[in-house]
Amino acid sequence: MTFTSTSEPVSHDVIRQMMMRAATVAAQALTDTEQAPEGRLRTLMESHGEVLAARGPGQPLPFESFLAMLTGDLARLLPDGVSPEEMTGVHLINDDGLFEEDLFDLDQEQREVARAVQKATRDGRSTSLTEIEQEMDQVTVNSGLRKRGTQDAYAKGRSDLSRLPAGTETEVRRLNLPSVVGQFYRPINYAALYEQWWFACPACRWPMKITRHRSRKSVTGRVRCFYRPHAELMGASYTFKIPDAGKPPALIPGSPPPAPTGAASVLAHDLRGSVPQPLPAAGYLALARGPWRYTTVPGLLEIALYDALISRGFVVAPEPHMSRAALGVGADCPGTVTVWPYLDAYDLHVDVWQRGDERESFLLDIKDFTSEKLLAKKIQADGGDDAAEWIIVPDYREASLPLLRGVCEEFGLKVTTAGEIGQRICRTAGIRWA
Repeated sequence: MTFTSTSEPVSHDVIRQMMMRAATVAAQALTDTEQAPEGRLRTLMESHGEVLAARGPGQPLPFESFLAMLTGDLARLLPDGVSPEEMTGVHLINDDGLFEEDLFDLDQEQREVARAVQKATRDGRSTSLTEIEQEMDQVTVNSGLRKRGTQDAYAKGRSDLSRLPAGTETEVRRLNLPSVVGQFYRPINYAALYEQWWFACPACRWPMKITRHRSRKSVTGRVRCFYRPHAELMGASYTFKIPDAGKPPALIPGSPPPAPTGAASVLAHDLRGSVPQPLPAAGYLALARGPWRYTTVPGLLEIALYDALISRGFVVAPEPHMSRAALGVGADCPGTVTVWPYLDAYDLHVDVWQRGDERESFLLDIKDFTSEKLLAKKIQADGGDDAAEWIIVPDYREASLPLLRGVCEEFGLKVTTAGEIGQRICRTAGIRWA
């Protein structure tokens, strides 16, 4: 699929965003059995009204039909003539009758595209986008970290949010984060609780979703990371037998997924033998979902790539383009790596030293969108990337590369996976990656 700046009216993006938000709220209400029935009905009726507004007066949709469509392909809700794009094949409710968590990601990613389009649009043509635009939590987090003004303070704050997305009140307090950032650590969400217990994902350390499943003979529990790749591709998915009253569940791991091979194996999480233990809700805090999904999750990959290069002999540089002499290292050092340089102008700057002070530089921006179509639109709306030369996606999103390459070429950007860029950097430095 090829994206061009005139391929689709902006209004179609707005319609999809309105539909996604209304349908997401409705699907959550439809599946939330803990909410009072009258509250669920009120939410469903309000969402139905928003869907009707998005469809327009010429395409009515009875309430009963709206409810039936919530369990099917989301694209069916769109009015005639609106291309489904990133909504193609998306289901709001999964086969177990539960709300599909990827809908949160798509909603947030649509907002990012809206922000980028609004920023790039002139002559007042972005009014409708401005009206629906909402400041996202992770934008506030990053702005709060920048206010401290120094590169070291910013990098420490970003690293802390990735390494400790949930912890005790004491642990969070010791991070010494700016108050505008610290406010996003909140009590454990009820969706991640079994009575007073919760479990941290072994891949990201954020509270995992807990659900109960009833059959005619028994009730069983399921615990899985809210982030689908952690649950399905890394093994952060468990079951448990309902324990006696007052006792925490004991998790049973599922069958381990196949381990990544080749260049992707270096950055892969190995969760085998790692079974999360129950933690009490009292005294613990966790990041709000927006900062966790769009600061913690991609931050883990940024840190993993950074750590992998350090372990292979690269040295930490306070800023890019520093010489061997300035850092006090010898000719056997392959190069330097800087994380979130220039207060997060991009994610990683790697200099591979060659003869003398000559170097080959890699300026990397790591992107982890659930929808590659929305990522492609954002890159196009941004006009490429102001600072980075490479767009890097997680290895498990390798299938998105053909689409992204078609868009990135227009702006002189290169795109590949995290494992492949690590291998390319090490090959340039004459050392082994995998």
